[in-house]
Amino acid sequence: MLNEIKRLIMKTKIIFFLSLFLIFVFACSPDMKENRSGESYISMTGDGAWCWFADPRAVYYERQHKRTYIGWVNREGDIMAAYYDHNNKEIETSTLKKDLQYDDHANPAILMQHDGHLVVFYSAHGGKKMFYRIAKNPEDISVWGDEKELGTNTEGDRGYTYPNPFQLSNEDNVIYIFWRGGNFKPNYSKSKDGINWSPAKTLIKGSGARPYIKFESDGIEKIHFGFTDGHPRREERNNIYYACYHNGALYKADGTKIKDMNEVPIEPSEADKVYDASISGARAWIWDIAVDNSGNPVIVYTALPEETDHRYRYAKWNGSEWKDVEITSAGGGWFPQTQIGERERETYYSGGIILDHVNPSIVYLSKKISGIFEIEKWITSDGGNTWISEKITFGSKKNNVRPFVSRGHKFNDAFLFWMYGDYIHYTKYFTEIKMK
Repeated sequence: MLNEIKRLIMKTKIIFFLSLFLIFVFACSPDMKENRSGESYISMTGDGAWCWFADPRAVYYERQHKRTYIGWVNREGDIMAAYYDHNNKEIETSTLKKDLQYDDHANPAILMQHDGHLVVFYSAHGGKKMFYRIAKNPEDISVWGDEKELGTNTEGDRGYTYPNPFQLSNEDNVIYIFWRGGNFKPNYSKSKDGINWSPAKTLIKGSGARPYIKFESDGIEKIHFGFTDGHPRREERNNIYYACYHNGALYKADGTKIKDMNEVPIEPSEADKVYDASISGARAWIWDIAVDNSGNPVIVYTALPEETDHRYRYAKWNGSEWKDVEITSAGGGWFPQTQIGERERETYYSGGIILDHVNPSIVYLSKKISGIFEIEKWITSDGGNTWISEKITFGSKKNNVRPFVSRGHKFNDAFLFWMYGDYIHYTKYFTEIKMK
């Protein structure tokens, strides 16, 4: 009898501790802890959107505080900035300009200067002016200086779109600002004091109507960029190219000099051709560019065999050549919710793919699953040969698109943002900015 009681007690203990272990595993499982519906994540804002060509959209900065700063445009056309404080978990929001334009192309781009002062650039979609404001105090968004204007552009009636600002410490903290200008081409200007700007110059010419371009900078001496011939709707053979600015000149990935900056613009054919659409027959569109720890550039983009077949690709310079691989299908075609009886205007709008700029072997992408776009994390440890994936959202009620990883983060798991909600067109969206 005593032995039976002892066995019963032992069995009870085993069941108890096994239950605790299973509860622990269940609670810590990535599928249960991280993978959940889009609506269950915290919203940075309940009303916000962005395009993917004005960057950075979010940056991390740590000195007196540990904060991630982010910008967006809302449905009123207001230009917004905010921060998330990683110590006290507070969110503070600031309105930089009211009623600029209800258009996701108007989203602001953030420059965190090396002294901790934020500069935020913004314009309407093809706006007549490029505006910017500088925060009065470091690591603070509550008080801003007066609104300023860039005041220089190339000839043409296309105005200003897509600001991309950078500051290079090895050039006495000169600020470079890139944008799509009056001539529908990528242009740039620079300033030593953030007030007086050099005359606008065109960076890329080309035969395409409007090259699309993405940038990355080390903040010290280099600015990398990947670009297309034009818009995939207009260019049947839309290629992907790469070049790098360094010390007053442009270079290919292997270090071959293209030309000095006083000789720009360049033709796409003078840069590296990363993806040749004439070989595959599928036009492409650039999504992001970053640089690994060895200084090698990495590009993610979409290949578009059909309007209903979008594919995410990963191209990396391995020191001697570009290695280009497919990561995964996007699960179908475009993500805008085409209205009944209407023909979709933006058939090449993919859900989106972005690199973790701290570790570009990690990508986040939006993939259509069971009729809804969900966010996934994909990781490679061998330069793109093999991949493992993890669901960030699943079973969502509405679409999760256009992910963005905060630049300069210092976390094992990147601070991730994305748009969640209904999206009809870039002038008709009902989206939140979610965060993980």
